[in-house]
Amino acid sequence: MKIVAMIPARMGSKRVKAKNLRLIDGKPLIEYVLDTVSKVNVFDEVYVNSEDEIFTEIADKYGVKFYKRPEKLSSDTATNDEFAYDFLKNVECDVLIQILPTSPFITVEEIKKFTQKMIDDALDTLISVEHKQIACVYKGEAINYERIAKNPPSQTMTPVMAYATSVMGWTSISFINNYDKYGVAYHGGDGKINYFELRGLSTIDIDREEDFRLAEAIVIAKSKISLGEPQYYNSNSKERSEVDVPSILAKDGVAVNDLFDVNNEVVKLADILKSMPKDVSWSKRVIDTESNSMTIISQLPGEGNRMHHHPDWNEWWYIVEGEWEWEIEGEKKKIVQGDIVFMRKNRKHKITAAGKSRATRMAVSRADVAHVYEDE
Repeated sequence: MKIVAMIPARMGSKRVKAKNLRLIDGKPLIEYVLDTVSKVNVFDEVYVNSEDEIFTEIADKYGVKFYKRPEKLSSDTATNDEFAYDFLKNVECDVLIQILPTSPFITVEEIKKFTQKMIDDALDTLISVEHKQIACVYKGEAINYERIAKNPPSQTMTPVMAYATSVMGWTSISFINNYDKYGVAYHGGDGKINYFELRGLSTIDIDREEDFRLAEAIVIAKSKISLGEPQYYNSNSKERSEVDVPSILAKDGVAVNDLFDVNNEVVKLADILKSMPKDVSWSKRVIDTESNSMTIISQLPGEGNRMHHHPDWNEWWYIVEGEWEWEIEGEKKKIVQGDIVFMRKNRKHKITAAGKSRATRMAVSRADVAHVYEDE
């Protein structure tokens, strides 16, 4: 059995100009799906289907094939039925799995499970859907609730299935036969049809400008946030969270703080050490980007920070000079020049300059990382 994946990428989108090539966090939209599909490892062949040969460059980058559809199928009036039928008449396969580039958050596991269900259940058509488990209305009429009954908890309602369309599957013979018979085949026509539920981010379909803005926000947020265990408000908690770095450094006794001259292309560590005060503690931020931050912190013997942990971010340090005492979860360690220390999130730790001279460390984390302290 030959299973082929096809990623349709029409160039002429009216609502969002050239959306498949538009960058999200520096990467063309279509590459998010291509990157995912390249890791699925269930397809005999993968094609990008477009009228514009600019997509050959991207297809080549991911080691997939390019299928050039006829110009007559490049307009916004061309239907999915038409370009899928054209593709199936020219590319030999038993099963076609169509994955939309406008659904950038679909996962490897979802595509694998979708394809496996298509094969295991011997389906002619498999359609991805989203379950709407809430009161739904169609043409002014209630679908899954009674207007004169008490409103039930949403979890007890019968879910209404709405097309997600992120991924669709057809057998070649069924699609072609339905199209030849009815002029359409997208919804399954004559054949064995079933539905595959997608949830959460995988159901996002970029069709309008606001969808693009949402996708951009999600990509940026995912690059900055490391998801840990869920956190909940506790009125009796003795912990407090701080994120304002100047305030944190001041409470830790750091007297001089330069946090704004950042992201210079080349800086010399020796020049920074030479330029900063010798008789007081100081900090100098060197890097501050959307993904990470690096700050050099220098303190005198006996100075340091307070016991704390980071609930959602790992961090690490490089010891530039001197000696530090690291207390990690109650265990004390001597850390010296040249050592690299990795601190996993949620581990309580405290750092104190030791020895007889100043100690300097390079801290790599994120500028807005939460510091959680216990109230004394």
